[in-house]
Amino acid sequence: MTDDDGRTRFGRQRGGSSRAVVGVLVAASLTVITVDAAGGDHSPIDPARAAIGNVIGPIESTTATAVRPFRETMAYFSSNDDLRADVARLSAQNSRLRSEAEQVPLDRNRLRELDGLTKTANETGYALVAARVVGMGPMQSFSRTVTIDAGTSSGIHKDMTVLNNDGLVGRVLSATRTTAVVLLVLDTDSVVGGRLGSNLEIGFLRGRGVTGDRGRLDLDLVDHSVSPATGDVVVTWGSQNGVPYVAGIPIGKVESVYSTPRELAKHAVIDPFVDFTSLDVVGVVVPRRTQGDRLVINGVGGKR
Repeated sequence: MTDDDGRTRFGRQRGGSSRAVVGVLVAASLTVITVDAAGGDHSPIDPARAAIGNVIGPIESTTATAVRPFRETMAYFSSNDDLRADVARLSAQNSRLRSEAEQVPLDRNRLRELDGLTKTANETGYALVAARVVGMGPMQSFSRTVTIDAGTSSGIHKDMTVLNNDGLVGRVLSATRTTAVVLLVLDTDSVVGGRLGSNLEIGFLRGRGVTGDRGRLDLDLVDHSVSPATGDVVVTWGSQNGVPYVAGIPIGKVESVYSTPRELAKHAVIDPFVDFTSLDVVGVVVPRRTQGDRLVINGVGGKR
C-alpha cells in the first residue's frame, strides 16, 4: 500500500510540477510579447532576437545546404518519372498522327476508285457491289486470279462481271459467303467477246497469262478481212443475259497489229486499260434486286 501510494503520490506530484512549468512558460511568453509590443520599433527584445538569429541562422543555412542534394535528388526522380510519362504519351500521339497521315493517300485513292465506279454505274445503268482486293493467286501457278472481300452474302455469284473505274478486270470464278475468286482477263483461260469502237467489228480476246508492263491481250476478229486500227478502243460486246460479261465495258486499246505468213487474218495486240498490279477497289455487276451487306452502287443511266 505504501509503495503504491508512493507511486500514486509521485505521479500526482509529477503531473502538478508539469502544469506549473507550463504555466510559468505561458506567463513568460505573454510577458515577452507584451514587452516586445510595447517597445514598438525599438523593442528591448531586438538584441536577444538578433543574437539568437546569429546563432540559428548559420545552423539553418548549413542544414539547408546539407539537405539540398537529397531534396534535389528526390525532385529529379519525381520529375524524371513525369518526363517519362510525357514522352510515352507524346510518342503514342505522334505514332497515331503519323499513321493517320500515311493513311491519307490510300483513302484518297480508294475514294477516287469509288467515284469512278459511281460514274461507271451511272453511264452503264448497272448495279455494282463495291469490294476490295485482299489476295492474289500464287505466282508459281499459271492462273491469274485475285480474291475480293465480298461473296454470296452480298449477291455475288459465279460468272459475274468484275470491273473498276478503268475498265474490265475479269469475271467471278467462284464465291463463298464472304469472299470471291476473280479470274483476270489476262489469264490464258480467259476469253472475252470484244467490239472495236471505230467500226463495231466483233472478235475474241485471250489473255497471255502475264501481268505487269508486259500484260497484254490478243484480239482475233470474226471477219478476217478487217484490219484493226492502232489506237482503236475495244469494249465488251456482252454475253447472253450478261453472263459472264455485260456489254459496253472498256477493255483496252489496239497497241499493234500483226499477221503470220500462214494466215491472211490480222491479229491485234490489246493494251488493257486496267493496271492489274495495283488492283484495290473493284465493282461486281449484280442484279438490281440484290440486297447485301456491301455498298451497292446503282446506275441511273441507260445501258450502252
